[in-house]
Amino acid sequence: MLIPLVQAIGRSGKLIYLLIFLIVGFLGYQFFTKKSNTTTIEYDTNLIQVQIKNVGKLVVTEGHFAEVLTYKDKKETYIPGLSFDKKALVVINADVTVGFDLSKVTYDIDAKNKMLTITNIPKEEIKISPDFKYYDTESSTFNEFTGEDYNKINKIARANLAKKIEKSTLKTNAQNRLLSELSKMLIVTNSLGWTLSYKGNVVKNDKDLELKIID
Repeated sequence: MLIPLVQAIGRSGKLIYLLIFLIVGFLGYQFFTKKSNTTTIEYDTNLIQVQIKNVGKLVVTEGHFAEVLTYKDKKETYIPGLSFDKKALVVINADVTVGFDLSKVTYDIDAKNKMLTITNIPKEEIKISPDFKYYDTESSTFNEFTGEDYNKINKIARANLAKKIEKSTLKTNAQNRLLSELSKMLIVTNSLGWTLSYKGNVVKNDKDLELKIID
């Protein structure tokens, strides 16, 4: 049935038009199919970029610490038993913040392989705002308090506070908040059928992400 139809079309001189119609139809199908696939990838990429932008904020955990410091300084003389002393009782109250600036997160998007790679997560930023109050300050004429003494007290106090911060849960709480924000990127990539990678490893769940951040 088909062969006589083709022969009839050929005799009528319309075969060439039929072939042109079929070729144009095939090329049109290929074009629109490919265009749809590209559009989907671009949509996924834009959606991921928007999500990363939403995550890019400052995550901060706050804490308060107190420190009592007794500062003493002695200036010896050539006379045995004779020295000029100064001392002070210092109470330090400090507000401390530990934060991550997620706007500094860098990443690479491989649209062809549907891979989002986090290339850098910034280190935590620790800010200490101490308030010093001096009590029972004693000094002598030949050994008075100077700016150098206050600088020493400031340095010692900050070092002691830094040790307290390390032993506290402040940094851990900040890391948990960081993980919570970055998990949003994992949710988006998974929902779109993409893969999230960090430090050369595929991140499949929150536990993988946590291990890579703490590592």
